Amino acid sequence: MSLPPKPFVLNLDEGDQPDPGLAPEVPELSPDGRAMQTVAAVARARPSRLTRAAVWVFGTLFTFVLSVAAWDFVTSLFASNALLGWIAFVLVALAVLFALLLTLREAVGFARLARIDHLREQALAAKAKADLKAARDVADSIAALCARRPEAAWGLRRFAEIRPEVMDADALLVLAETEILAPLDTLARAEVEGAARRVALVTAVVPLALADVAVALYANVTMIRRIATIYGGRAGTLGSWSLLRRVFSSLIATGAVALADDMVGSLAGGGVLSKLSRRFGEGVVNGALTARVGVAAMELCRPLPFLARERPGVSAIVSRALAGLIPRGEG
Repeated sequence: MSLPPKPFVLNLDEGDQPDPGLAPEVPELSPDGRAMQTVAAVARARPSRLTRAAVWVFGTLFTFVLSVAAWDFVTSLFASNALLGWIAFVLVALAVLFALLLTLREAVGFARLARIDHLREQALAAKAKADLKAARDVADSIAALCARRPEAAWGLRRFAEIRPEVMDADALLVLAETEILAPLDTLARAEVEGAARRVALVTAVVPLALADVAVALYANVTMIRRIATIYGGRAGTLGSWSLLRRVFSSLIATGAVALADDMVGSLAGGGVLSKLSRRFGEGVVNGALTARVGVAAMELCRPLPFLARERPGVSAIVSRALAGLIPRGEG
């Protein structure tokens, strides 16, 4: 009959016993908004000249081959059956027409964005020189730009009534800002809050790594397009992507994308995020960075800089967007 194994006991001297206090600290993983950081990297990625040349060559070759194939297809159908040939010809003509219309829409979108940039530059020049005539031209252009917005109808009537009495360039620009752009600022701020809320919720709930990046990219592009539409820009797909690149370039140049901890700390109250799940913290940071992108987009899409009205505060926008998601301390 075998005896059970005896336990192995190692006797340590008093001086050899490990001190738990000397153990290295566990690194604290703070949320860093990885999804929005990835979106920023994607938006700012600029291909090299070789890559752009290769894309142009392959795109031109593909268009040429497609055109020759369509021509041969239509002519062969005409040779075999006139009716089928006419049907193919009409379909190809419609495809070319829609392609031209899409191209025209993108060109009009870029022209509108350029017009807004020009108005903003004119407004700054008129304010600096106190040029009443230039200020009137800018104010009238803004009124014409927002004439189709039903939210600005009341403000446009007020502006038309008060405009003849204003004889100062600064006062006229402030009047256009407060009467015409104020309701549009409210709509744009609501779009920013909605985008920040969606990005934060998806990041906190969806566990997939690439899903939050895709949602953040889509939400930011959609938000920027809607903000441009609110202010009269009506950017197309390429115009929205161009605006996204400009927004992130501006934010990264000022270091705003990298500075998320300070705002989130003041928003959530000290170390609240450290007591919650990391996924929830990531959602809050991504929502805060989306709000920063939205405010920067408002500044780029607005035909006037913020003069009399205050620039929307990012912390206030995130507080309203994430109301109920961030626990508040008793203090």
